[in-house]
Amino acid sequence: MVHVGDRALSLDNFSDILYKDKEVSLDTQTIEKVEVNFQFLQKFSSNKLIYGINTGFGPMAQYKVNEKNLLQLQYNLIRSHSSGAGNLMSPIMVKAVMIARLNSLMQAYSGVHPEIVELLKELINKNVSPCIFEHGGVGASGDLVQLAHLALVLIGEGEVIYEGTVQPTAEVFARLKIKPLAIHIREGLAVLNGTSAMTGIGMVNIIQAQKLLEWSVMLSAMINEVVEAFDDHYSYELNIVKHHTGQNKIAAQLRDILKDSKMIRSRSEHLYNPEKLDQEVFQDKVQEYYSLRCVTQVLGPIYDTICNAEKVVVDELNSVNDNPVIDHQNENIFHGGNFHGDYVSLEMDKLKIAITKLSMLSERQLNYLLNEKLNQKFPPFVNLGVLGFNFGMQGMQFTATSTVAENQTMSFPMYVHSIPNNNDNQDIVSMGCNAALMTKRVIDNSFEVLAIQMMTVLQAIDYLKCTDRLSTETHHIYTEIRKLFPKFIEDEPKYKDLDRIKKYFEKSDPVVSFKLGKISEQVTS
Repeated sequence: MVHVGDRALSLDNFSDILYKDKEVSLDTQTIEKVEVNFQFLQKFSSNKLIYGINTGFGPMAQYKVNEKNLLQLQYNLIRSHSSGAGNLMSPIMVKAVMIARLNSLMQAYSGVHPEIVELLKELINKNVSPCIFEHGGVGASGDLVQLAHLALVLIGEGEVIYEGTVQPTAEVFARLKIKPLAIHIREGLAVLNGTSAMTGIGMVNIIQAQKLLEWSVMLSAMINEVVEAFDDHYSYELNIVKHHTGQNKIAAQLRDILKDSKMIRSRSEHLYNPEKLDQEVFQDKVQEYYSLRCVTQVLGPIYDTICNAEKVVVDELNSVNDNPVIDHQNENIFHGGNFHGDYVSLEMDKLKIAITKLSMLSERQLNYLLNEKLNQKFPPFVNLGVLGFNFGMQGMQFTATSTVAENQTMSFPMYVHSIPNNNDNQDIVSMGCNAALMTKRVIDNSFEVLAIQMMTVLQAIDYLKCTDRLSTETHHIYTEIRKLFPKFIEDEPKYKDLDRIKKYFEKSDPVVSFKLGKISEQVTS
């Protein structure tokens, strides 16, 4: 059970609800605050002009709404803005959106009736997913269109995804005995006017980005093993003189993974030994290619970027992000722009760029293994069959290369791509939901690239027949993935193998003992 309202939600709390099916419970004292906040709004709004309660919305706020139409005004807002298009968000993404909106409303600054938070809790716990479209929000008055589709379901209309199929909301509510939301004052605007779509998607992105980074570190360790690289590029002594947390964290993890490997070589033993220096031209490279030797310097900034994104997006998750802010403690209502999504938008763009670089590193490491002229160790395309007759991993490289190219194209930031709209009322916008969704696409793509890299590494291990020389950690990974993807010699379609490994990566951490840790942890030697 994850309690909402009595403390700030963490990334781990969020992950537990999404991926471990932990139920949500609402803090009783916080619900009482929500009730007090609602009652304050009821009294305070009498005989005052307050945006979105007795006015139109956006540039229509100059028009006063007749008192008899105030509740219908909220229904009109929800229905008119349920205008999304494109693909439906997956149930896991929608659940993340609902958690984010629930947590914002539980801050007790939105003037909503407690009925709405109870309803959101019920939908989350029963895995009822409102149909929310990807296209629509510009991330300035919040994720208006995406959240309108959430609100549409809350009032008992529209469609939901339940038990794997799209069904009318009214039918599912009737079957589960769920009572639709009745508008009391401003529940329509309170649901729409916020950053919860981009924040929910952003939280999922951060969880998955952490997994990607862990797998990238593991794969970087494995490729260094199979090419019998030297150990000093990830040594404590080399990395500690570069004062970046991420670089030193990655180096420490590489040391931990490879600590008992029998394949990694010591430079002191092989190149600093006078007895081995009696040749003019060395067959071994004195230094490895950058994609092997500069892993800590490439993945370190990605680690730091993920950590910063976690801090910023978790702060947004625990913030009040609609407008106006109903402040019962100071007995006032404050109008402003807490719905603006720039914080999330910028972090998603930075995360997207970082993950694209991660996929580029993977593609270069893959290319090194596949190109016999570079590695001078494996047959072309790590082909375990007859050269020219069989093709090994040749076909898979095309998929990896084209997918990384797509990531590179999508890495242009949304944060600086504001287009004014809403009769120029929204004259500078964040495009935060677009940024989060594009980041999700880059992350999904990168899991594919890393899966292809893993398939290649395993074939390389079998070519060398070196499983008994692997480290404990990498041997464990070899054994686990080979259960999904057996060694192959003859050519067979590989798309199903790719899909199995990708899904395994998305759901699993490399090994229990291998975790990159939290922001607050100190780098150790």
